[in-house]
Amino acid sequence: MRERTACFTGHRQIDEKDLPRLTQRLDETIAELIRQGVIYFGNGGCYGFDHIAALAVLKARKLNPDVKLIMVLPCNNQDERWKEPDRQAFKHILEQTDKIKYVSEQPYFDGCMAKRNLHLVENSGVCVAYMKHGRSGSSQTVRLARERGLTVINLAEE
Repeated sequence: MRERTACFTGHRQIDEKDLPRLTQRLDETIAELIRQGVIYFGNGGCYGFDHIAALAVLKARKLNPDVKLIMVLPCNNQDERWKEPDRQAFKHILEQTDKIKYVSEQPYFDGCMAKRNLHLVENSGVCVAYMKHGRSGSSQTVRLARERGLTVINLAEE
């Protein structure tokens, strides 16, 4: 099943000027992965890149109903401190997702994000990233993905 599954990791803050190119590359990457047989897309649900990736998967699902968006959430209140627009976007995505998996049913705790990232990596064959710098949870997830032998596609690289 891992060979048919991809996960996403990326920064929460994305420069507005980068959005058009990122969106295009993300759409192209998802389409290519689907051509290669990937139909399950795991997403950690954070605002920023995760939301952009989730919306891209939902768009791809309109063309290929076999595509499934799986939200892998770190805790039951991850959006509690987010700005209202991000909370609304999250709710909109959850309403359309095919499956929701909580790695912990508890409220936020130290380590729940790392636990979520590990789950995403351990259940995927490909990691699609948007990583511009190496000081982030995304960089840790990419490093873990490489250590576990996943194909890593970093959309921030030209």
